[in-house]
Amino acid sequence: MGLGILGNIIIGGLAGWFASMIMKADTGLILNIILGIVGAVLLNIVLAALGIYASDNVVPQLIVGLIGACILIAIGRAVKR
Repeated sequence: MGLGILGNIIIGGLAGWFASMIMKADTGLILNIILGIVGAVLLNIVLAALGIYASDNVVPQLIVGLIGACILIAIGRAVKR
């Protein structure tokens, strides 16, 4: 069934916010949501290609979104240099 659009936005926002705190990035609310959602989607695609599936619960998706957002922040920093 999934988390729904509102659930994905909330989880994405939390994941992006946690990632910005971990990576010490100065991002705003909208960018946190985008980083969390895009990071979760991209990492879910990569994990699915490897045969690993995160369930549709809040905690696994928060972890996947957090890791994905951290990766996106790191890539953004590498591109800026």
